[in-house]
Amino acid sequence: MDAIVFKVRENSRIVNKAVYIAIGLRMDGKKEVLGMWLGKNESASFWMSVLTDIKARGVKDILITVTDNLNGFIDTIKNVFPSSDTQICVIHQIRNSAKYVVWKDKKEFSKDLKHIYTAPNIDAAKAALDDFKQKWNSKYPYAVESWYRNWQELTTFLNFPVEIRKIIYTTNIIENLNGKIRKYTKNKLSFPTDDAVKKSVYLAINEITKKWTQPIRNWGVILNQFMTIFDNRIHPNIE
Repeated sequence: MDAIVFKVRENSRIVNKAVYIAIGLRMDGKKEVLGMWLGKNESASFWMSVLTDIKARGVKDILITVTDNLNGFIDTIKNVFPSSDTQICVIHQIRNSAKYVVWKDKKEFSKDLKHIYTAPNIDAAKAALDDFKQKWNSKYPYAVESWYRNWQELTTFLNFPVEIRKIIYTTNIIENLNGKIRKYTKNKLSFPTDDAVKKSVYLAINEITKKWTQPIRNWGVILNQFMTIFDNRIHPNIE
C-alpha cells in the first residue's frame, strides 16, 4: 500500500492531494490493483477508511502488508486486520537513515547497513545492528535509533523463506506502478478537479495493468510456502 501525490486546484488554490493505492497478490500469483482512493496528503487516518472499505468489499484477511513508515500506519492496519503481519519497507528505512549521513561516509555506512538486512535470520540481523550501533552511534545517533525503534516491523520478512522475503521486504511492486503512473501524468503540472485526477490515474492504471499477465517469479514455490505457514487462513478454491 502506498500513496502518490498530485497538485489539484481547489477553491482557486493549488493544493496537494494523495491518490491512495493498494495492490494484492491473487491466488494465481498475478498482481491486482485493489482500488484507488483520493484524499488529502497521506495520513494514517485516511488509510483507516481505505482498509475499512477493502474489508467492507469482502476481504476477510490480509496475511502480510508492506508499507512505508508513515506515522501510525502499522497501528491502523492492526486495528482493521489484527492478524496481519506488517512489514515496513527496508529500502525506505535505508533512504531515511542515509539522509542524516554526510557524503564521505555514505558508502561505508550503506555497506554496514547491508549486513543487517541481508542477515540469514533475526538473531544474526540483531547482532549486525548492535555492531552497526557501536560503530556509528556517536556520529549518527538518530539514524541508528530509528532502526531500533522500527526493528520489529523492519524484520518481519526474516521470519519467512527466502522466496517470500524477496517480495515483502520492500514496497517495490507498488513503487514501480507509481513510477509508471507518473510517466502517464507527467504533462499535467496540476489538475483542475478531483475527478480529473481520478480519471487520469484510473486510465494510467488500466493501461499499465494490461501487461500484468504473468505471475510473480517462483509463484508455485511461494504459494506452497504460504499455505504451509498460514495453513487454515488460505482457501485455495478462492480465485
